[in-house]
Amino acid sequence: MSRSVRVVWDDALTSYNFGPGHPLAPVRVELTMALARELGVLANVEQAGCAPATDDELALVHSRDYIAAVRRVSRHGRPDLAAGLGTSDNPAFAGVHEASALIAGASLAAARAVWTGAAEHALNVAGGLHHAMPATASGFCVYNDPALAIAWMLAQGATRIAYVDVDVHHGDGVQAMFYDDPRVLTISLHESPRTLFPGTGFPQETGAGEAEGTAVNVPLPAGCGDTGWLRAFHAVVPPLLAEFRPEILVTQHGCDGHALDPLAHLTLSLDGQRAAYQALHRLAHETAGGRWVATGGGGYELVQVVPRAWTHLIAEASGHPLAPDTATPQAWRELAAERTGELPPLTMTDGRNPEFRDFSDGYDPGDPVDRAIVAARNAVFPAHGLDVLL
Repeated sequence: MSRSVRVVWDDALTSYNFGPGHPLAPVRVELTMALARELGVLANVEQAGCAPATDDELALVHSRDYIAAVRRVSRHGRPDLAAGLGTSDNPAFAGVHEASALIAGASLAAARAVWTGAAEHALNVAGGLHHAMPATASGFCVYNDPALAIAWMLAQGATRIAYVDVDVHHGDGVQAMFYDDPRVLTISLHESPRTLFPGTGFPQETGAGEAEGTAVNVPLPAGCGDTGWLRAFHAVVPPLLAEFRPEILVTQHGCDGHALDPLAHLTLSLDGQRAAYQALHRLAHETAGGRWVATGGGGYELVQVVPRAWTHLIAEASGHPLAPDTATPQAWRELAAERTGELPPLTMTDGRNPEFRDFSDGYDPGDPVDRAIVAARNAVFPAHGLDVLL
């Protein structure tokens, strides 16, 4: 299915480091790339480096004053609470601008590769910092790299870009930056804002002005698991992408919906997440001519979940998906144990069979997942000429 696939990576991407004890530990992407390398996944892709995003590039989505504030914090490491740096979520640290701009630059490199045709698919697993706002850091995110990738492609002449966010947290920053832009369809499936940060992402948030209907939110109940999550995904995402027909599909793959994640409650399995990656890969080909830019995102179970999930993502994008029962290499298990002190997983599966009932089978008003599906479809499907119920 896949042709040329590029993975953007530089070891310096691990310098995005809020310090000991912070949930967003850079070892998670270090171990992801190590696992992908040991399993031979990286042999099936082109690897490329990246340069930091320039101030002019960052200014496509962030205010100049904010960029200057991040640079000041970067020089001395002292907080700037007005810029959102110096909080428990976003501690200030020396070098924060350089580290953040490099992640943004990696997603720009991925977007550039796909836009120019240098690659059909391109990935930045260190990216996906979707909470950053135009003038403030938020939710572990300083510069919003997926929004920047989208804005850059718009500046090159793109007229229809779809963004699908499967992180357990609402993709609020990306939604905010394109809320009144009809060229960008943002779809976020996330845990209900009633139980999880950032408290936004209700179905009624649908876009503004000419962009009405282009912000799509599917807030799901805690504990929905693979069955409910996949039912909601397939009830909402494929029909919208088929109707919108994007030139490029951009996806954010936070894996913090997993049952082991310490910060959220959706209880997905690795196998369910892998099924989502397969579906998005297929949709990239069916609706966007195969042009796909993918990033990482949240994910705070550093050994059991993130490395395996995103190794599956890279393998899926490469066109050489891994069998679920593939063993994790001994060399990787030793590295993971050395770097974290944790007992690493032995295989690339949680042993689940992520089946789900298609929404065309009928709506159950007593099911909170079905109610979430209908709320999302009621809010936006009419704007796209789609029927709310099948």
